[in-house]
Amino acid sequence: MPFGTGFADAESDYNDADICIYGIPYDKTACFKPGAREAPGAIRRASYNFEATHFEHGRHQRELNVYDYGNCDDFFYPEDMIDEVKFVMKPAIDDGKFTIAMGGDHAVNIPIIQSFEKKDIAVISVDAHLDYRDTYMGIKNSHACITRRASEHLGVDNVFVLGVRSISDEELDSDVVIPYIDAYQIHDKGMEWAIKQALDTVKNEKVYITLDIDGIDPAFAPGTGTPEPFGLHPLDVKKLINMAGDRLVGFNVVEVAPPFDPSGITSMLAARYIKEVIAVYGKNLKC
Repeated sequence: MPFGTGFADAESDYNDADICIYGIPYDKTACFKPGAREAPGAIRRASYNFEATHFEHGRHQRELNVYDYGNCDDFFYPEDMIDEVKFVMKPAIDDGKFTIAMGGDHAVNIPIIQSFEKKDIAVISVDAHLDYRDTYMGIKNSHACITRRASEHLGVDNVFVLGVRSISDEELDSDVVIPYIDAYQIHDKGMEWAIKQALDTVKNEKVYITLDIDGIDPAFAPGTGTPEPFGLHPLDVKKLINMAGDRLVGFNVVEVAPPFDPSGITSMLAARYIKEVIAVYGKNLKC
C-alpha cells in the first residue's frame, strides 16, 4: 500500500512478513446500525497515534516484519464476502503467517475460521452477544451466527465466549449451548479468572481471538452497531491477549462503526489492540 495509507509501521512485503494485516469492509449483515465497512480505514488512521515502541513488553514493532495487504473487495451477499476473504487470507494462513483482520461486521470471522484446518484451533470470542443462532433474519452467515458456524467447523468444545450480556430465547433453548462467561460474572470474579476458565476449557492448544468491540462497555467504545451496557473494561481484553500468549495464532477486531464514533476513540482502541497483539506475538517469538 502507499506509504501512510496502511497500518502504521507495516512496511514489509508479503514474502518476508511475520504478520499480515487485512481490512474487510463488509457490513451487510449488520442488523441495527451499519457503518462497520468504514472501520479498516479509520483503524489504520488511528494507528499512527501510537509509538512503535511497546515499552511494557520491551519490544519495538519494527523488530517484526508486518505486511498490510489492504482491503478485500466488498460484496453484497455474505457468501460472496466469504469466498473473497478465503481467497485473500487462506494462502497466508496456509503459509503459517500470523493474520490480523479488521472488520467489518462479525460475519467476516466466518471465512477466517473456516480457512484454518478443522480441529486445529480454538476460538475465544469477546462479545456482548452469544452469536449462536443458526440463522438470523433468514441469513445463515449473519454476524449473529458466528459462534454457531465456528462450532460446526471446530467443535463446540473449541469455542468460548467472554463478556456476554445478551442471549436470545432461541440460543437459550438450543440443545447445545457453547461455553460462555457473562460480563456480570467477570465483574464479580475478575477477568483473570474468566480467561483461565476459557483457556482451560477449550481442547485445542492454538487459540484465535475474535474481538467484537461491543464486548467493551459503550462508555469506552461507543462507536459500534449494537452497543450493550454493562460491558468489559478495555484492560480486560489486553489481559486476554497477554494471557493467551504463545498460544495465539490470529486475531480480528470487528463491529467498529466510525459513523457513530465522532471522537474516534473506538477506532483508537481497536488500533491499540492490534498493536498489543503485534507486541505479544513478537515477544513470544523472542524477536
